[in-house]
Order: sequence, then structure tokens, then C-alpha cells
Amino acid sequence: MTIRTSRQLYFRLLSYVKPYRWAFAGAILGMLVAGATNGVLVAYLEPLINKLFVERDAAMMVLIPLGIVVIFFVSGVASFVSGYGMQWVGNKLMLDLRREMFAKLVRLPVSYYDVHTSGSLMSRIANDVTGVTAASTSALTAVVRDSATLIGVLVVMLSKNWKLTVAIFVIVPPIAFVVRQFGVRLRNISRESQRANGMILDALDESISAQRVVKVFGGHAAEESRFSKAANRVRQINMKHSAAAAANAPITQMIVAIAIALLLYFAALQSEASDATVGGFVSFIVAAVMLLEPLKRLTGVNEHLQRGLAAAESVFGLIDEVPETDSGTIALGEVRGDLAFEAVRLQYRADGRMALDGVSLQIKAGETIALVGSTGSGKTSMIHLIARFYEPHSGRVLIDGHDISTITLPSLRAQIALVSQDIRLFNDTVAANIAYGVNASAAQEDIIAAAKAAHAWEFIDTLPQGLATPIGENGAQLSGGQRQRLAIARALLKNARILLLDEATSALDTESERLVQAALEKLMHGRTTIVVAHRLSTVEKAHRIVVLDKGKIAEIGSHAQLLAQGGLYANLYRMQFAEAREAPSPSSRAE
Repeated sequence: MTIRTSRQLYFRLLSYVKPYRWAFAGAILGMLVAGATNGVLVAYLEPLINKLFVERDAAMMVLIPLGIVVIFFVSGVASFVSGYGMQWVGNKLMLDLRREMFAKLVRLPVSYYDVHTSGSLMSRIANDVTGVTAASTSALTAVVRDSATLIGVLVVMLSKNWKLTVAIFVIVPPIAFVVRQFGVRLRNISRESQRANGMILDALDESISAQRVVKVFGGHAAEESRFSKAANRVRQINMKHSAAAAANAPITQMIVAIAIALLLYFAALQSEASDATVGGFVSFIVAAVMLLEPLKRLTGVNEHLQRGLAAAESVFGLIDEVPETDSGTIALGEVRGDLAFEAVRLQYRADGRMALDGVSLQIKAGETIALVGSTGSGKTSMIHLIARFYEPHSGRVLIDGHDISTITLPSLRAQIALVSQDIRLFNDTVAANIAYGVNASAAQEDIIAAAKAAHAWEFIDTLPQGLATPIGENGAQLSGGQRQRLAIARALLKNARILLLDEATSALDTESERLVQAALEKLMHGRTTIVVAHRLSTVEKAHRIVVLDKGKIAEIGSHAQLLAQGGLYANLYRMQFAEAREAPSPSSRAE
């Protein structure tokens, strides 16, 4: 992530305020008025004391108290306008940033998620945006209002005694030095804090999503220890931040206090040799003392500002990520479904290992191709390339003779349906999960037809609200087979010409597998289908079986042909058949 200067970050943040510039301007005006009333109040002290307590002017006894009421009324209205206005702008800014971040998140390439944890990404959207708002609005409120107060008070002081007032500026260089030094440290600590918060969310996300594994394998202590370390790291960083922030204000205040003490001393000396009025002297002294509070708040703003700017680095780092590349210019219409791999090579990591190494394969429209082989042989990699989750390092993948890199992503993926072992359902209704994405506006009769074809209607019809039944996070209220059939119904409704099945029947019991397999056969009919399977019994009906080994095609043929060859496929089949024959039956296990 590119480290930006504070100026660049802040001006970029302010660019997001542009659509709300009138509300922002009104809030700024309110701050200026609220801050200026403090200076007016200080200036008002001189006539208040001289007219009421020295000269005892009867006419002023009514007007001056009324003036106090007016000053506080104006200050109150201005404070409300500035406070509400900045909060409104801040919440709009937060909404816009989160929308932009999420829009980028769903358009990032798959490779981005391979190296970034879900916890760190959630932390950016949930936590960092809040910090950004503090930098762009809350901190700005203090800066503008307290600056206006300082200017108003200094104007009063200059009018009373300009020599002493000018002398007070000797405190500016040391204060600026202190603020700068602490600012650098606070920014660095804030960056550490964001990373540590991401670690906490990682621990939470994984422990919650894997809670069944935690329970069965007794991982409670390990997860508690992991979370405790992450939480303690956040505590340590927060204490560093607190120490730096806590030291910043007292040091600055001490510099200011010494300067004001000297100022008061010399002012008192001057008053003995001058004809200054009591009201004027009191007004000057009160103004000098009033400098301390806004200066204290202004130096404290630096803590929130640096935390916010560190969060802004994180937010803009995500916003500036390069989205999934779509260099395609061809928008596919309806396709036949011919597929071709031409000397394709794919490498995921920089360790030199090829996931696919010179794979060439021609697949005819409507043909069912099964990909088999040991784990890591490249089966799923071929599916990833067809859907353009990854780009090949060399070679080409073609659909109906078009290089898929020249096809626009939306039109390419409109031709593809995916059903995998890692079923992803959403915390929504049954209908919304079947009619997902581009099919969101599908008619109810089409949804029901897809559910029936996927053998899912038999259980949907028994749910409390039928299609309108919420299914919980990732379909938590459904069985594995039911979730799988919903995914198949989703693919059926899409009615794509190319079907990718990645271990679609793995981890299912016999009855569920039978139902899912029947649904898959309906789904595969008339479509170009690529099936990845470990259980070879599920691919015997494929037109051709492609055996992969270490990223290369080792054998191609029908089930009978490959068995007759006695090669790698035959060995894999015999091993699985032997394992199945040796596996105890349910009745023997019960005994």
C-alpha cells in the first residue's frame, strides 16, 4: 500500500465531502460563529465590569445582562448547527466510503482473497471507516471552532496590549515541535492497531465458522489462547497509543502555562505604571487564561487526527486496489458450448511449481468431461481458468473459438453455472438463494420448476414458509444434501450452456447422493459439462475421462477404455474399489 502524506490523505477525504458542500459549509459557519462568540464574551467583560461595578450605570444594568443572553443564544444555535451538520456530513461520508469499499471488494480478483484474510477486510470496512470519519469531521470541528476562539481571544488581547500579546507567540515553535513528534508516533501506533484488530476478527471469524471442529477436536484452549494473544496485542498497542496521547497534552499545556504565567506577571507590572481600567485589565487577563483550553483541545485533536489518517491509508488502500481485469471486448450472445485448452500453463505461487503444465484439450458442445487425478493434479485449476478466476501464464482457453481473454467477463460468466462441494448460500430466503444475482427477478413459477428439477421441492414444500423460509447463515438450517440441491436449483434456473461441477456430490450420505446425482443428470442434459470428482463411481457415465497427474494430462478415454489400458486411472479405480469393499457395512459397524 502506498504511504501518502497527511496533506494528500486529508484533501482526498475532503473530496468526498464535495457532494454535501452546502451542509458542510453551514456546519463550518456554525463553528466559526460559536468560536467567535467566545472572543465577543471576553471583550464584553470590560464594559460589564466598568459600567456595572465601577461606574454603576443604571441604563446598562438591563442592557448588558440582555447582551449576555443574546451572546449565549447565538453561541447555542451555532453549536447545534455545527454539531448536527458535521455529524450528518460524517455519516454520509461513512456511508459513501463503505459503499465504495464494498463495491471494490466484490470486484477484486480471486487471487486477492488468497493473500488477505476475511478478518482484516472486515476490519477495514467496519472499523477503519469510523476512524476516517473522526479525522475528516470530528477533528475538523475542534480545529475550526477552537481556532476561531483563539483568533477572537487574540484580537481582544491585541486591542488591550499588543506588545504582551505578540510576546506570547514565542510558545508556537516548541508546541509545533511537540505536536509533530507525537503525531508521527501516533500514526505508526495507529497502523499497528488496525493490523491487530484484523487479527482479532480473524480469530473470531475462524472460531465461529469452525465451531463444530473446535468442539469435536477439543480446540477450545487453543482458540482461547489464540484470541487472548490477539486481544492482548491490541491492549498493548492501545496502551502505547494512550501513553503517547497522554504525554502530548501535559507537555503542551506546561509550555502554554509557563508562557501565560510570564504574560500575567508582565501584565501586572505594566498595570502599575499605566492608566488601564479595571475592566480592561480583567478582560486581558481572562483572555490570556482562555487561551489555555482551546490550545489544550487543539493539541489533543492530533491524537484523533493521526488515528484517522492511519485509518484513511487503510481505507484508500482497499479502494485503490486494482479490480478484476476485464480486457475483453467481445460480448457473447448464446453459445454452443465448445471448449478448448491450448498448451495452457498456470502457476499460483512463485515457487516454480506449475498447477497446469502445457494442458491441451478439445471439448465438444454438449459433451461431459470428467477430470480425475490425485489431489493437486490440476483438476480444479482447469475449472478456475474456464471461469477466468485466474489467467493462464501461457496458452489459451477458448469458448466457441473465442479466446476467453477477449470476452467481457459478464458475458463470459453468463454462459457458466458452477456447483461445488463448498456450497455458499446466503442468509436469506430459499427463493432468494435459488433466484440469486442475475436471476433475482425470476418468476416464482420458474423458481419452483428449477426446485422440482433439482429434487429440492420435496423438502422446500415442507418448510414453514415454503420458498419464503429464511435458511440462516450459509443454509445452517438445512442438511448438506438439501443445501447441495438448492445450489443445483440455482444453476438450473440460470440455464447456462457450460456447467462446472467441482466435487458436487462429495461428503454426502448415500440417499442424499442419489437425489443430488439425479438432479445433476437433469442439469447436465444438453450442456457442456466439466466434472471434477474423487469418487470415480460418479464419473463412469462421462463421455470422456481426463486423468491429470502433476499438472499434465496423463490419459484420456472412456471408463471402459481407461480400465482396459491398465494405467493410472485403472490403478485409482482399483484402489477405490478395494477401499469400498473393505469398508464395513452399516450393520457391521453397529455391531
